[in-house]
Amino acid sequence: MSPGPRTPSAAKRELNRRERLAIVLERDGAECVWCRRPLEVGLVEATTEHVVPKIKGGPSWIENEVAACRRCNGQRGHLTPAEWIDECERRGWEPNREVIVATLRSLQVAIAERGGKRRARPYVASQLRRLTKP
Repeated sequence: MSPGPRTPSAAKRELNRRERLAIVLERDGAECVWCRRPLEVGLVEATTEHVVPKIKGGPSWIENEVAACRRCNGQRGHLTPAEWIDECERRGWEPNREVIVATLRSLQVAIAERGGKRRARPYVASQLRRLTKP
């Protein structure tokens, strides 16, 4: 499934986690971005996953979040998106690289528009280089 249009960056009010998850599922599809298991109510619990971890300066913005199952979210820890994609592929999964790249690009634009997030900027740029190289 190809990623849908990215969400406009500035909202008038902060969205809570449930609202952000609903937007992410609508935007990217109702599957874990890492293992592609379907995320449906009552079956596999969906979580919001920060593409750029908070510890690396990643904001809790919709542009930095994708849907993941609780298993993948917990097992990824603080690995970079590129490192975790490599691990997922080693496990025989088919992570949704397109959604991760689109999310990183959207986050890059949001950071440029809003400013700040100095620690996240080089992280985003390095991940985009690694994930989009031929």
